[in-house]
Amino acid sequence: MNMLALVTGASSGIGRAFTRRLAGDGHDVIAVARRAERLEEVAAGFPGGRVRPFAADLATGEGVDAVARMCAAEPLDLLVNNAGVAHYMPLAELPEAKAREVVGVKVAAPTMLARAAVPGMVTRGGGTIVNVAGMLAFGGPDPAAQMGRAVYTGALAHLVAMSQTLAAELAGTGVRVQALCPGVVATEFHERQGMDLGGTPRMSAEDVVTACLRGLELGEVVCAPGVEDERLLRAVFDADLAAFGAQSPRLATRYVSRPGGPVPGRAGNGS
Repeated sequence: MNMLALVTGASSGIGRAFTRRLAGDGHDVIAVARRAERLEEVAAGFPGGRVRPFAADLATGEGVDAVARMCAAEPLDLLVNNAGVAHYMPLAELPEAKAREVVGVKVAAPTMLARAAVPGMVTRGGGTIVNVAGMLAFGGPDPAAQMGRAVYTGALAHLVAMSQTLAAELAGTGVRVQALCPGVVATEFHERQGMDLGGTPRMSAEDVVTACLRGLELGEVVCAPGVEDERLLRAVFDADLAAFGAQSPRLATRYVSRPGGPVPGRAGNGS
C-alpha cells in the first residue's frame, strides 16, 4: 500500500536513508532540509516525483511554520522528525545563537510538526510519528559521556519523554509514536562538529532505518537499534515509573534538617 511520508533532515545521514528506503519501497516522500541542492540530488534518484524536495531551515520560525503548514495540509501517513544539529561545547561557552539552534531544531520543530500532523492522522484513523533522538538521552548520569553536550542531551531526553507521553495520549486512535535512539552512526553529523570518529565502530544509517521500521512492527515506543538486550530498556522505564509512583506529599526524610546540621552555603558548622 502506497503511503505519504515527510522526512526532515532528508539531505544526508539517517534522513537520506529514510527517504531512499521509503521511496525505494514505492512510497511518496516529502524530503525537507536546508540544502536545496542536496535534496535535488536525492530526488533525482527517484524520477516521476516520488521524492518531493522542500527546502526549509527548521532552526527558524519561518521554516518551522512552513513545514508545519504542510504537515497539516498533506494526508501524511508518516512523519519522521530527524533534522538535527549539535554544538558540542560547555554551556558557559555556548553562544546564544547556537543554543537557540539546538533547541529550535531538536525540541521546537519536532513538537510543532507533530502538533500539526496529529489531528489529521487521528481523523484518518492512522499514522506514525518517529522522533529521532539518540542514546545520549540515557547518558546523563555519566559526565564523561556528556562533556560539552548539556543542551543537546537535554533535547534528546525531551524527545524520548514526549514520544512516550504522546504514544499513551494517542492510544486507541491508530496513531503510533516512536522515539528512535541510535548510538554512533556513520554519517556526516560528527564530522560537522570537528570530531574524527574514523576509528570508532559505527552503525550504518540504513541499519538505523531497518531497526525503526521493525521496531514499529514490534510496537516499540522507544527503539534502540544498538541495544541487544531489550530488558535493559524496560528496566530503565520500570525504574522511572517506580520512582514516579513512590512520591508522597510528605518531605523525604533525607531532606529533614537535623539540629546542628550544616548551613547551606557554608563549608562547615560556623567554624
